[in-house]
Amino acid sequence: MGQLVRLRFAVRSPSVGHVGGPLHFDALAETYERARPPYPEALWDRMRELEVLRPGVRVIELGAGTGEATKRLLEAGAEVVAVEPGRALAARLQRRCPSAQIVGARAEDAALAEGQFDLAVAATSAHWLDLGVVIPKLHRAIVRDGHLAVWRTAFGDPGTTTPFRDRVDATVAQRVNELARPGPGELDTEDWARLLSSSGDFSVVHIDEFRWNINLDADQVHGLFRTFSNWTADEAVAAADAARDLGGMVTEHYVTPLIVLQRT
Repeated sequence: MGQLVRLRFAVRSPSVGHVGGPLHFDALAETYERARPPYPEALWDRMRELEVLRPGVRVIELGAGTGEATKRLLEAGAEVVAVEPGRALAARLQRRCPSAQIVGARAEDAALAEGQFDLAVAATSAHWLDLGVVIPKLHRAIVRDGHLAVWRTAFGDPGTTTPFRDRVDATVAQRVNELARPGPGELDTEDWARLLSSSGDFSVVHIDEFRWNINLDADQVHGLFRTFSNWTADEAVAAADAARDLGGMVTEHYVTPLIVLQRT
């Protein structure tokens, strides 16, 4: 087996008011459930085309949050065990997805039986995981030739410039003493693929990137940006003010990379 890689994102410096870590989301569970947009339909179409998502598939979802992915997995006919350490998030997840089995624990600590699942999913959560612990645990928990699907949404397509994004960039540029985040960037998809497969427990079988857009009013902008762990409350207000200054409605362009791996 190759060298195991442990990866955690840096906690933002308290001196600039940034909140790091998954508990940021638990404190804003209501806002998170209300403000986070759904994943693009093309992603779910691709998962079905690859036949990793199908009726009856047994799924372990890591860092399920308030069920943005969980709900769609269940609607596709999957049996889902959703791991979520945040109490407030898990409570909303249970109400939203009552047919899912909720495990209130960190992925690193959750007890998973050998060969229990066909598919593991990390939707906008892999960057919070200690992959050196989680990847070999998933290797044991997933059946032979089972899969691991990892994706996240990058809120802002670097290939598209808008007046609103110019204002967002200006807000970010005013930050001081912000710690650099270790590990691959959110759109360094090939680097993420290498990292996820570096232990030899999984091999990459498919990579995709879905570009999509969504219209948001100023209140929706405020709610969404408030859920970002590296944005302060004041910065989220500034983003909402920018949307109001630009007519009250903005079109945001996002990217959702998908990496599908197979158990070796």
